[in-house]
Amino acid sequence: MWADNETERDFLNFSGVADTVAEIIVQAHGRPISIGVSGAWGVGKSSLIKLTQAALAQRPRKEGEREFIFVEFNAWLYQGYDDARAALMDVIAAKLQAEAEKRETAIDKVAGILKRIRWLRGMKLIASDAAAVALGLPPTGILGSMWGLGKRALDGVDQAELDEAKKMTGEVSEAAGGLLTPKSDTSPPREIQALRDSFEEALEELNVTLVVLIDDLDRCLPATTISTLEAIRLFLFLKHTAFVIAADNDMIKHAVRKHFEGVPDDLLVTNYFDKLIQVPIRVPALGTQEVRAYMMMLFIENSALPEDVQEKIRAGVCQQLRQTWQGKRVDRAFVQSLHDNFPDELVGKLDTADRLAPLMTTASGIVGNPRLIKRFLNALAIRMTIAKAQGVGVDEAVLAKLLLFERLGNPNAYAELISAASANESGKPVFLAEWEAKAISGTELALVAPWDDPFVLEWLTLPPSLAEIDLRGALYVGREHAPLITPEDRLSSEAADLLAGLLEHPDMAATLKGRLAKIARAETTVMLDRLLDRARQEQAWGVPPILEACLAISEADPSQGPRLAAFLRDRPPSQIQPNIVPKIADQPWATGVFQAWEAGDVTRTVKSAIKKRRENGHVAV
Repeated sequence: MWADNETERDFLNFSGVADTVAEIIVQAHGRPISIGVSGAWGVGKSSLIKLTQAALAQRPRKEGEREFIFVEFNAWLYQGYDDARAALMDVIAAKLQAEAEKRETAIDKVAGILKRIRWLRGMKLIASDAAAVALGLPPTGILGSMWGLGKRALDGVDQAELDEAKKMTGEVSEAAGGLLTPKSDTSPPREIQALRDSFEEALEELNVTLVVLIDDLDRCLPATTISTLEAIRLFLFLKHTAFVIAADNDMIKHAVRKHFEGVPDDLLVTNYFDKLIQVPIRVPALGTQEVRAYMMMLFIENSALPEDVQEKIRAGVCQQLRQTWQGKRVDRAFVQSLHDNFPDELVGKLDTADRLAPLMTTASGIVGNPRLIKRFLNALAIRMTIAKAQGVGVDEAVLAKLLLFERLGNPNAYAELISAASANESGKPVFLAEWEAKAISGTELALVAPWDDPFVLEWLTLPPSLAEIDLRGALYVGREHAPLITPEDRLSSEAADLLAGLLEHPDMAATLKGRLAKIARAETTVMLDRLLDRARQEQAWGVPPILEACLAISEADPSQGPRLAAFLRDRPPSQIQPNIVPKIADQPWATGVFQAWEAGDVTRTVKSAIKKRRENGHVAV
């Protein structure tokens, strides 16, 4: 498995781009600069700014050059909890304070910065309400609550409202006392300029260049995006500062359009964007060579090879990627040439990456997106783990090919593939034989809906051929997407349709209760079997959606209730969460489940929830 996080290890030859960004900052020679690292979701923006930080930090300092200090700011984490401008300034001020204390210099300058940030926070608290009152609008925040109390006073005040008013007055006093130290000669323009001066003086005395790395800005709402960017321009765009901003250009421009809503001129949006982002740099798109290299390096990262060997291979791969424009290839043979003794299992995985890379690069659902590639490989790893745990023999290449179709192909075509394999006594989709032979030989092949997709033609050529392979094991471990319904299940078309709906949208189970009540008991038994198979994959039993589907079956057929109760009693105690208690409390079988949990090792909060429901008479008996 691979974590979905940014990395400082370069698998994609992004170091060249990161080195370029670093050089732009160095060549600014202290002039303020803002660099936008743009690209769609998952293409590696966060990793690129991490690599940029590493490039600057590891760069040898020449005599007289300033040291780089770094601040990482994720605006998305603060959205809804704090004002983006204030949060950004707080994070930067905290970094400067730590540097000043470490270097024992500029401490008074940084103290002035902190003081003025508090003052500006306070002014925002008051100014927003004062402006609202001046415009005849109901104010917000603490003073807005006071405004509401004042309006109620026109109709008479009772004791409760007086107590509320006293409490609110205390809150306003406490907030203002902690934030404001008003002076007669102080005004927002003066304080903003003083803040800027203090920042520059502190950076000068510390003899550093501040590099602020802003990530996930394109995940924010437009107001947060603009607020963060305006904080850079208004307060922080000063000498010896550099800002590297990871965000999709189109998302930033969308935020600007929302900010200037009603202004039809697109030139204004472009000009505003250009003032905020001086140097736009786009994350390079990945070709087949990069995708193949990326997948192979992910497999190598998860292997038992020593770290120094992995690093040697990574360096060799990146060096080869720099020469792909000359016709050099990164494939399994090249990677194997970088080390003498690859384990057989790893060679098989490299071969899988070799074969999948072209489709991963061109398929519309992935198009070489590193994050989507990683998610695909994680899904493949999970299914292989399930297969091993349940003793199901599955070839990884077969499973990968099926998973690829499941993710990227037409869902109706995938359903036909499952149906054909399930109906065949040997689990083989024999209807694919002629198609695979023609696709591999390059013979023209005309397919009809739902198979008439260019993806299918490329998928058919991908080894191994499936027509003569028993797919039942692979489909069994992949049944969280679609049920494997064999002839032995003997489900009617209505029951099969309902089961497919419950597995795909378990949270909508309540809408199917009427139809479920008409299903024969023999069929509801099979349906609950399939649902419990899926439910065993859950690791936390609060109210997961699959529980809704299981409850719908047990309510439609009460004889299934004890089976569901036995399943819940058998869950590991650490998985049981308190919010499941009210969910199942009115079920006729709940008492036995609760007794088993109380006698076991479930958490104290679960036992308290059961006790509370029982005391209130809310447990079925």
